[in-house]
Amino acid sequence: MSNYNSKKTQVIHGGISMDERTGAVNVPIYITSTFKQDGLGKMRGYEYSRTGNPTREALESLIADLDGGKAGFAFGSGMAAIDAVLRLLHTGDRVLISSNVYGGTFRILDKIYQNVGINYTILDKDEPEDFEKAITPDVKAVLLESPANPLLNITDIGKIAEIAHQHDLLVIVDNTFMTPYLQRPIELGADIVVYSATKYLSGHSDVIAGLVVVTTDELAEKIAFIQNSTGGVLPPFDSFLLMRGIKTLSVRMDRHVENAEKVADFLSNHDGVKAIYYPGLPTDKGYETNKKQAKNGGGMISFELKEKYDIETFYESLTLVTLAESLGGVESLVCHPASMTHASIPKEIREKVGITDNLIRLSVGIEDVQDIIADLEQAIKKAER
Repeated sequence: MSNYNSKKTQVIHGGISMDERTGAVNVPIYITSTFKQDGLGKMRGYEYSRTGNPTREALESLIADLDGGKAGFAFGSGMAAIDAVLRLLHTGDRVLISSNVYGGTFRILDKIYQNVGINYTILDKDEPEDFEKAITPDVKAVLLESPANPLLNITDIGKIAEIAHQHDLLVIVDNTFMTPYLQRPIELGADIVVYSATKYLSGHSDVIAGLVVVTTDELAEKIAFIQNSTGGVLPPFDSFLLMRGIKTLSVRMDRHVENAEKVADFLSNHDGVKAIYYPGLPTDKGYETNKKQAKNGGGMISFELKEKYDIETFYESLTLVTLAESLGGVESLVCHPASMTHASIPKEIREKVGITDNLIRLSVGIEDVQDIIADLEQAIKKAER
């Protein structure tokens, strides 16, 4: 672990940041499936790249360092990371999940884990008292997103963790939207932190990856066993690209947030906007809690247009902002959660938690903010019926 206090320094110099043997300032890409052994049982630290690879190990040490965890693990996607964590549960166990989570997280619980007797309960509200009421004897874990995807609901991670630990529950936090630069769930009481590293950590829409950080030797041993046994590891080249992306995390996130705050201000004052969800706005219901546990409101905004606006025309009229899945890249991306990221959630559940057909999710990029605002403005204008 590094001794750097500043995250701006740590993203560049944390973990294994260079090659000690040669002095190379970037960790080499070890594209090899296996490693020479000097005799029976005489390995040089590595035996097979599924079990361990020096490039992936450097990435794993970096994310553990950034989150302040005991160990980190890199997987082939964010869902592979979620899958590995859920494998800690057993038949008959139940996990509590936030009132709105990423559609893929819901899908794997609803369509795969329920088939093997691992159940879930969706929290109607994200308040600590509602969480405690939902705890039944079979509940063994809670999986939170804060801000949650896509309505950016804020959960008090510290209070939830305190209650969960009183009941010996595992606290898992998906920190994809905030990254360790803006929010540190482990310091708030989380046992496990999960990332779709495809998003802000990579930051350039060129890698699919997932990361897990754990807080104890016992959890590290279990996740390492699962990672090696199931084999969904991140390849060396992708590990290298992800480390390269993380080195610019602080400067990118600063710009994402600077732009998002200005875009949120524009949208909140636009006559055509019915509702806006952004925890960086003082008017947002989660503002005070988010302010307590995160550096700022992040780079994601969701909003709804008023009924007289046609959202299909809005999407089709955008020229700079790109309609696409995913988020967290340097480019501004917009999506329709009901038919894209959260389509796997049944309509009645979507609508119950507020994911309406009129909801728009915007990942604010690092372009000139006036260009982003101008594009949104002209698209909203064209969408007016």
